[in-house]
This record gives sequence, C-alpha cells and structure tokens, in this order.
Amino acid sequence: MPKSGSAPTINDVARIAGVSKKTVSRVINRSPLLKEATQKKVQKVIADLGYIPNPQARALALRRNFLLGLLHDNPNAQTVLNFQEGVLDAIRDTEFALVVRPVDRHSPDMLEDIRSFLELQRLYGVLLLPPISENDDLAKLCRDMGCGYVRMGSAALDEAEHLVQSNDREMVESVIDYLVGIGHRRIAIIEGPAGFRSAAERRDGFLAAMKRHGLEVPAAAIARGTYRFNSGIEAATQLLASDASISAIFASNDEMAAGAYHAARERGIKVPDQLSIIGFDNSPIAAHIWPPMTTVGWPIREMAKAAALKLIAPDSEEALPSTFPASLVTRDSVAPPPDGR
Repeated sequence: MPKSGSAPTINDVARIAGVSKKTVSRVINRSPLLKEATQKKVQKVIADLGYIPNPQARALALRRNFLLGLLHDNPNAQTVLNFQEGVLDAIRDTEFALVVRPVDRHSPDMLEDIRSFLELQRLYGVLLLPPISENDDLAKLCRDMGCGYVRMGSAALDEAEHLVQSNDREMVESVIDYLVGIGHRRIAIIEGPAGFRSAAERRDGFLAAMKRHGLEVPAAAIARGTYRFNSGIEAATQLLASDASISAIFASNDEMAAGAYHAARERGIKVPDQLSIIGFDNSPIAAHIWPPMTTVGWPIREMAKAAALKLIAPDSEEALPSTFPASLVTRDSVAPPPDGR
C-alpha cells in the first residue's frame, strides 16, 4: 500500500498487481494488446487504491493531449451543435475535452492549415463532419500524421473503425414511397448544395424512387438550395412559380423545408391542405414550426457519440456500429393531395 497520507502512484498499482509499470500504462490507455484477465486485475487494483492517472503525464507519454478535435465546414449550425452534444455524451466523466475548429473547404491551404492545427494541438483524434469528411486527402493526412480519425457521412467513406454513416438514399426513397402511397404524383425536390455527398445521396434517392413509380421529374420540379432557410424560400418560390400542379415538396434539410413553408404562405398556399412538405434532419425547427413538420430523423447525436468512442474506447459496444439508419417522423405537414394529383 502507499505511504499513509500520500496519493497512490502508478508504481504502487504495478507493485500490488504484480505487473510492470508499462503494463499499468497500457491498461490505463486501453491498449487492445493485453489479455482480458490482466486488464481486469490491474483495473481492480486501480479501483481499490483509488488511483487517479495524471492526464498531463499520460499526454507526455503518448505525445498526445487528451483532446478530440471536431473539424467542420458545414452551413447547418444545428447539425454541428447536435454532433457536439453527442461527442460530449461520450467524453463525459473522462479526462477528454473537445476542440471545435471550423475550416474553409474552398481554401487551397485547407490541408496545410489542418496539418498545422494537428501539430500544434497534438490531438488524440479528430472527428470530421461532411462535407470535409468526404475528402480522402484529409483522411490520408490524418493517417500519415498518426492521428486517429472518424468520418461522418451519408455513404460508406472508409473502413468501419473510421466511419459513422446514415442511409440517406434509402430513406429518401422511403419518403417518396410514403408520398406516392397517399396519392401524390407531382412531387418536387429542394436539393442541397453542390459538393455535399448528403445532397447527392438524397437527390439520387428521390430520383430513383420517382423512376421506380413511373413518375416524371421535369426540370421545373428540381431546385437547389444551400441548406439555409433563405435558400429554401427562394427554391420553393421558384418551384411553385414554375409548376402550379406540384402537390408535395421534399426538402433536403429542415431549414430549407421551413423556408418552403414561408414561400407557400406568401403565395396563400395552405400546408398541408394544398401542399405537403417534408424535411430532413428532425431538427428542433421541425417540431416548433406550424403545422409541425414531417421529416426524416437523422440520429446525429448517436452517431457522434459512437464516433468519439471509436477514438477513445474502440472496444466499447457503443463504438461498434458504423451505420445508423434514419427514420421517418410523421407530423402534420403531409396530407393526401386535394385533387388526387
């Protein structure tokens, strides 16, 4: 036992457990190289002694700080916030902290700027949000620097240990199936911005489902937004002005869908009596707008928690999944078309 009145040290843990100091360090750092019996024995001694590892000493030994970096260039503030909350769920009651770093994906210096940031912060690992998560050169940079990373995306971007993904394309197909099932035929889409894999996956799901149902998608039924509210107003205004027969709009995120509500109201069109609207994300705005919006629930918080655990506790059961299915959240913004169109 340690001397009376003194805090237990790593040397005390090693001596009582009958292992080396290096083995104790490996247990603390969750090394997968140790036998389960050894891990349990050392963990019991740590618990019995009340030994608290020194994070500064661990950081020096690992040549890393106990920091996770969240790198993003995402216009949807709610997505970033939800992801942060999921990461904080994972690191609560640990010595880890989160550093959030916005980047400019259009800058020719983005990779060098991120390299400098990683070198300066000595991060334990990084979490990459779309669309920069879709940049294979960025993933390679992390590997070359020995920095752990996990990419979030709407498709399979990497190996499971480096990935959390949703099933956007499949889910949007289900959205169109739902609309067609209650009678809609003239369905329009407000797609997301160019350069986002999520926008492409959601558009492809929309087009695939419409084709499967034998429904035409004229150019007038497609408008592009930026994932922001004002762009939803502009896109929906364009759609409704171009084709008065449109009975439903699928918007690639909730902010743009809320903009579509605004555009419909400006034209005296009632939701859902005359126009059904569906969003994507299940953000707070979807529940707070009137009438409450039908949307796709994207489990961002759960994905973020799993992503963080893949870095700090890869053997955790919650860290294992790489695919997180979305689901349709039905509210009051959808109804059968008034004239069967």
